[in-house]
Amino acid sequence: MPRINNQTFYENAIKRYGCTARGLNWNSKQSQHIRFEVIHALLEPHLPSSKIVDAGCGFGDLYLFLQQKGSLPRKYIGYDTLQEAIFVAHKRTKQHFARKDILNDELELADFYIASGSMNILNRFETFLFIRRCYEASKKGFVFNLLKGEEKEGHFNYFLPHEIEAYTSEFAYDVEMYEDYMEGDFTVFLKKEDV
Repeated sequence: MPRINNQTFYENAIKRYGCTARGLNWNSKQSQHIRFEVIHALLEPHLPSSKIVDAGCGFGDLYLFLQQKGSLPRKYIGYDTLQEAIFVAHKRTKQHFARKDILNDELELADFYIASGSMNILNRFETFLFIRRCYEASKKGFVFNLLKGEEKEGHFNYFLPHEIEAYTSEFAYDVEMYEDYMEGDFTVFLKKEDV
């Protein structure tokens, strides 16, 4: 089980802040965009020819960010567990969205999976399962970010980069870590052999 009820956690934020970055429990639109910048920098050369799945897409903000950059993927699909988020995302972007539970549902094969902030309230077992499932459903790799810090009580899930590296190096062809772009956060790019 997540540390707290996923549905309630996000529904309460949406009621309070509306269809904004804060409504998805981001600190701010700026912190969301800093994370998107890192993802974009890693995948930019691959995007024009790639099908990507945005795992935990929220309101489709990543797609809108890539659109502003003029750097859209060949095909974009968004997964989320919240029906309201999917409705808003589709309305804003006109892309394909599906209600999916990454931990339990069948996942579509894509060149890359991306998850930005999607694992922040999962427990440790669920986080590792989420990572493994997205990596297995990707042809070329999986890019994700996590909150950086010692594991502690509370709503949010924290990891140290070496913990993720130790886990993912068992199955990923290449593990790249990116830090120092924002305090308390890190990004991981799990590559498959042909990238």
